[in-house]
Amino acid sequence: MSNRNKKWLYLVILSLVWGSSYILIKKTLIGLTPLQLGSLRIIFTTIILLFIGFSSLKKIPKNKWKWIFLTGYIGSFFPSFLFAFAQTEIDSGVAAILNSLTPLATLIIGLGFFKFIIDSKQIAGVIIGLIGSFLLIYEGSTINPDQNLLLVAFIIAASICYASSVNILKAHLQEVPAISIALGNFLCILPPALIILFSSGFLNINFAESPEVQNSLFYILILAIFGSAFAKVLFNRFIQIASPVFASSVTYTLPIVAIMWGYLDGESINNRQLLATAIILVGVYLANRKTTTT
Repeated sequence: MSNRNKKWLYLVILSLVWGSSYILIKKTLIGLTPLQLGSLRIIFTTIILLFIGFSSLKKIPKNKWKWIFLTGYIGSFFPSFLFAFAQTEIDSGVAAILNSLTPLATLIIGLGFFKFIIDSKQIAGVIIGLIGSFLLIYEGSTINPDQNLLLVAFIIAASICYASSVNILKAHLQEVPAISIALGNFLCILPPALIILFSSGFLNINFAESPEVQNSLFYILILAIFGSAFAKVLFNRFIQIASPVFASSVTYTLPIVAIMWGYLDGESINNRQLLATAIILVGVYLANRKTTTT
């Protein structure tokens, strides 16, 4: 399969997987705190990646570990907690929609710090996708006016983290295997995750008498397997064969999946949200333009 076709296949798969992550986060928060959710997600993911990719660590050159460390924290550690706290009051669909700011942040960071050259059609795609995202945000706030939109700042911060990580991966880790990057990332962020978990009161929970916690642990295990371990490896490979902006445009399509899950879970959706979704897809198509470096 050509890289062009692989890019679209990866986009679809990641949209389905990450689009489903938001409802899993919502369900996990029923029995666990945001700190417990974020730390357990990191711990479970690290264990899974160790089982499938331990031997790949030797493929990371010594001079690349600083970039592995950096992308681990800004691409996985901080977003895990930022989304967990944000979704204590923001619907899963709206959280996914807000994350679609990532391609715009990727564009700005790429131009300002990494000297990526982006053509006019790609810029238009980002802008069109952003317009669609704002329409979805507006509709979400209209349907659910009681949501604490101050927590929007948490998701915007996570989007900036993702955008920075994407650009660093493209600029400095292009030749490192995707599984090596993912495992290296999570090994770097494992120690603070363990500290946070042990400090969160998790060990004092009576699991036998708390079905909510049992269900939350099941949801977070699914989230770690698919939303973190599998998706992280696939996304690292996605970045290596696609431009940073197109790779980050997955955040434009995953809200479609997240909104459908939210609808099935009782969250509202209307025709204007569906229209905004169509606008987003146009933006993704235009964003699929080759990006080069100077």
